[in-house]
Amino acid sequence: MKIYESAQDYLETILILSNTSSNVRSIDIANYMKLTKQSVHRAIKNFTNNGLIEIDENGYIKLSKKGKEIAENIYEKHITITQFLISLGVSEEIALEDACKIEHDISDETFIAIKKQLNK
Repeated sequence: MKIYESAQDYLETILILSNTSSNVRSIDIANYMKLTKQSVHRAIKNFTNNGLIEIDENGYIKLSKKGKEIAENIYEKHITITQFLISLGVSEEIALEDACKIEHDISDETFIAIKKQLNK
């Protein structure tokens, strides 16, 4: 299954929010991503149907094993690329913005090379 950029952003957001609170709700996602509740509701329905998230009886959202794997992968790219750009002299604000764009399209080979370079 191909995970589109917007879906990756949702999953990454759920991961980030769940790192600060065990109780993630649709409204939290909407507020964090600056989206309407309606948009988030549609996405949540798709993620549930595709086995990427689970919703408990209280309406709290949790990433499934598969969803968490995807979210952690994209989040690692985001953090690593941000650090790499900052190491090149890019301001933190711009590095964060650019990393958001790059993380979705970067090849595994390039990402591994960036990680190696950062670890030197």
